Amino acid sequence: MKSADYVANLISQEKTSGVDPQKICWDAALACVGWPYVFGDRGELCTPSHRRARYSDDHPTIKTKCKNFEGKGSCSGCQWYPNGKKVRCYDCRGFTYWILLQVYEWKLMGTGATAQWDDEKNWTAKGTIDTMPKDTLCCLFVRKGSKMEHTGFGLNNETIECSSGVQHFTTRNKKWTHWGVPVPVSGDVPQPEPSTGHPTLRRGDKGPAVAELQGDLVRLGYGVGPCGIDGDFGRATHAAVENFQLDHKLTVDGICGPKTWDAIDRELAKLEQDPAAATYSVTIRGLDLEQAEALCKAWPTATMEKE
Repeated sequence: MKSADYVANLISQEKTSGVDPQKICWDAALACVGWPYVFGDRGELCTPSHRRARYSDDHPTIKTKCKNFEGKGSCSGCQWYPNGKKVRCYDCRGFTYWILLQVYEWKLMGTGATAQWDDEKNWTAKGTIDTMPKDTLCCLFVRKGSKMEHTGFGLNNETIECSSGVQHFTTRNKKWTHWGVPVPVSGDVPQPEPSTGHPTLRRGDKGPAVAELQGDLVRLGYGVGPCGIDGDFGRATHAAVENFQLDHKLTVDGICGPKTWDAIDRELAKLEQDPAAATYSVTIRGLDLEQAEALCKAWPTATMEKE
């Protein structure tokens, strides 16, 4: 395992030699493989006193992975004290932050993976994993629901990430859902799609733009729930967007971004040209569960919601 001094010298030497900064980031991240995971850390040196300051019952590995947590003995023999030299600690969002800061002297803003992803000032481009650019250093993300629950570095088909108590290097697996190219990184970056003039909308959003989306969905035959067009992007509207995305072979995430808006606009244009092609949503109240299930069975496109 490499020491903190080794990584610092590596970055300095490669900068002086004019190595591509993307490669410096990747080489430095690889040199950190095996270093410890400590929740909330952004490259602090691993010491017993630091671990004690960070400890909470929510993150017991801060204590259980440390041979000298009480500070009464010696760090000698610890895997994170190679040849008597210290290493650094990170969590997943702190790891990408620290590497980019050391190489580019640029801060990836946001206190967590979701905040980093949501801050548009962080990214030159971003998208779903199926559109990830080749040969370009990206920050990878794992979305679960409306949150990004994990992040790491990706290049080609490989990843370096901080999880399961340590930094590790692996072939990119299917858990990753999104990518973003940090602003200082240059390379084979896809150009952003032309704006549709619509804002990106997701569950929890409210206002006239949501009402417009709901109205468009209803016109196209996608019901938005018993409350109708109320300007509130709730569960029913989220499901309607997902159903539209599924029907039009888009990424099914319930978020109405440029590609989904573009598909909606195309379908509305078709409808304008052929009004007879319109479909409608019908709400039937007062059914019990058996009746509703029978109706859905008879009409495969029908959906059922409990009021």
